[in-house]
Amino acid sequence: MAEKKYKSDLEIAQAAALAHIRTIATKLGITEDDLELYGKHKAKLPLDLIKDEKVKQNNLILVTAITPTPAGEGKTTTSIGLTEGLNKIGKQATVVLREPSLGPVFGIKGGAAGGGYSQVIPMEDINLHFTGDFSAIEKANNLLSALIDNNIQNKKRSLGIDPRTVAWKRVMDMNDRALREIVVGLGGKSGGMPRQDGFNITAASEIMAILCLAKDLEDLKEKMGNIYVGDTRDREAVYARDLNAEGAMGALMKDAIKPNLVQTLEGNPAIIHGGPFANIAQGTNSIVATKMGLSLSDYVVTEAGFGADLGAEKFLNIKCGYGGLSPKAIVLVATIRALKYHGGKPLADLSQPDPEALKKGLCNLEKHIENIAKFGIPGVVSINRFAADTEEEIQIIIDRCKELGVGVALNEGWEFGGEGVKDLAQEVVNAVDRCTGPFTPTYDWADTVENKIEAIAKKVYGAESVVFGSAAKVALRRIKRLGLEHLPVCMAKTQSSLSDDPKRLGRPEGFELTVREIEVAAGAGFIIPILGNMLRMPGLPGVPSAERIDIDKDGVISGLF
Repeated sequence: MAEKKYKSDLEIAQAAALAHIRTIATKLGITEDDLELYGKHKAKLPLDLIKDEKVKQNNLILVTAITPTPAGEGKTTTSIGLTEGLNKIGKQATVVLREPSLGPVFGIKGGAAGGGYSQVIPMEDINLHFTGDFSAIEKANNLLSALIDNNIQNKKRSLGIDPRTVAWKRVMDMNDRALREIVVGLGGKSGGMPRQDGFNITAASEIMAILCLAKDLEDLKEKMGNIYVGDTRDREAVYARDLNAEGAMGALMKDAIKPNLVQTLEGNPAIIHGGPFANIAQGTNSIVATKMGLSLSDYVVTEAGFGADLGAEKFLNIKCGYGGLSPKAIVLVATIRALKYHGGKPLADLSQPDPEALKKGLCNLEKHIENIAKFGIPGVVSINRFAADTEEEIQIIIDRCKELGVGVALNEGWEFGGEGVKDLAQEVVNAVDRCTGPFTPTYDWADTVENKIEAIAKKVYGAESVVFGSAAKVALRRIKRLGLEHLPVCMAKTQSSLSDDPKRLGRPEGFELTVREIEVAAGAGFIIPILGNMLRMPGLPGVPSAERIDIDKDGVISGLF
């Protein structure tokens, strides 16, 4: 039998007949006067459309995943497909997602607009410059960098910043390992004071984290003013507000704070806004985008990056804490290939049937199911189907989920769109109806930083103990000196394992977790314990996706997956 041929994501997206964004807006009850048009198929939404009473009464659904393989397990595709499926069974639903970063688009993972017949469109625009939000974040971030170096150089108005303590880095939205560690200020006196510096990718900027936690423009500006820059030579803390930076930074962000409206392949509304990484930041779209969706739709489907130990934990303990939100159902995306990977099957062989490896890898799924139960929110397992999956392997997962008493459904949204996700949609609606109250946090924000870290490590990751390195102990004293012990913690950890060792697959137990360093994101409003060597500026792979992307004389893009 000949192997079935599938169209690429880009071919599917380019063949779609897009509705004018005005038509999509009417499905949400938005008039044209409230749209800030970016061409025919994109628009910004004003924040005054958010209505708190609607936010409280409507239904938020969080999509997360088991510990992923390097290629990811399809949370965004599932989120979009579930939204299509909910609309298919008669529910008014909107998907609310993060914006893609150009780093992965030109690197290894490709775009982040879904896949197959579960996509948001215009796919090329969303994956490339979109409405310029990332550019605004980049400019605001780098303006602060320029102001810091200018103050160090300017002796007459100097704050006395000790260049050795400056924690703020420049950013750009591209994978470029050569910029991780650099020296600025070369070229003599006119070039500024030489000091060690570096670049992060834009999605890793604290400005991105702030954008996604701010409630309005005024709050955004205040949070940017609270950014911790470093110390003076007298060990006094210096904040961005001390440089009078927040006003100009806010001016650069005046449009970026507004969520973006686009559409799914089936013509349902999609709101896309913000895009912090989940292994080093909170990994969720903005509070204002989520509240916008809940103000305009009965059901909102959103996702949080990487596995549930990262994105979902931070979504609940940080985003929901600041936003006053609580999901009514949590969808856990599982793939047969990832479970076989956790069962010891080599990455290159995951398309080969192997029920025994799958059974061994179920322990990872089971741990994530347990974690969701600890939050007190009904969970549903979504089996994201791939072409190589066998019926026997699918049934193994279904049987185990039934033994555990958790809802489960096959998700075929990639191949069939909303029609392939109706069963999952109904399972999710049933879970929403079972929800009895707000989620149970993992820790109390008022507890000590050490206890908050230990709570996540032991309850969520399954660690036996936590060890704080010498640099982390110094940072704990700094946090106390700055009066920031009350902030939630945002763990920076590998996405490849429940532990801090990316090679420990499955369900690691009895391990010791090491906190190497702790950083302060006073503007965003969280503490960042760093486990292992976390990179904020990725590098390109040996054969980057950029090499296959092209554009013809008519402006038609190819090679964008």
